[in-house]
Amino acid sequence: MKLYRAYAKVNIFLKIQGIRGNYHEIISRFMRVSSLYDELSFVAKQSDEEFEIIGSFSCKTEQNTIYKAYEALLEFLDETKANTLKNLMQKYAVEVNKNIPSFAGLGGGSSDAATFLKMCNEVLHLGLSQNELALIGLRVGADVPFFIYGYDSANVSGIGEVVEEFKEELLDILVFTPQLEISTPKVYGVYRESFYNPIDGFEVERLKKISSKDALNSMSASEANDLFTPALELYKELKNHYKHGEYFSGSGSSFFRVREKEKI
Repeated sequence: MKLYRAYAKVNIFLKIQGIRGNYHEIISRFMRVSSLYDELSFVAKQSDEEFEIIGSFSCKTEQNTIYKAYEALLEFLDETKANTLKNLMQKYAVEVNKNIPSFAGLGGGSSDAATFLKMCNEVLHLGLSQNELALIGLRVGADVPFFIYGYDSANVSGIGEVVEEFKEELLDILVFTPQLEISTPKVYGVYRESFYNPIDGFEVERLKKISSKDALNSMSASEANDLFTPALELYKELKNHYKHGEYFSGSGSSFFRVREKEKI
């Protein structure tokens, strides 16, 4: 069966604009990491489970973003198409060759969910638009729409539902992920309690226009990502893994840097 790639992402910058209910509104530059991806495919089922995922996951099936994407897709489809999807999953399992670390700020779970939605749309000829898939994906996680659209680089705002392509050269990104599981809700909680300092509209507009290369060259790790300092506060050992010149992705725990092109 065909293999589908679910790419990782990094946050070139991640700044808080404000709060909407229990959520934080952000402005962030997402960039695809072309060298790091999971591989998904449909394979013949090995069990009689309603929905089978084959791969290295520490969570139960019901907690997996791929299963959540399946549920969200079922709810969106009419009865005929929903039955077609159920029939597909009665015969096939989703096999995942997992390369993107979990709890790492790289969007692995969101990318897997988005890729699964696109697989179903293609295989079953559901005819769903990218916007429809993004709406379904948003019910699974705030980062899913970015992966639905498949842009190399994009400005992501709101709580993740506004994705605007940013045309620029894809940087050669090297990712380093410590063996440290970080809780995104806890990091945001510490940010809100002790570090809340939203940026204004003028800064938002400036960031939307700056290239990722220039953004990284002009900001330190803490300046680029509002969640870096709260994460350090919550996970003291994180400092042992940080090296000067690296940047922090999402709520962590991954660091990244840009590999410079070799001069000929």
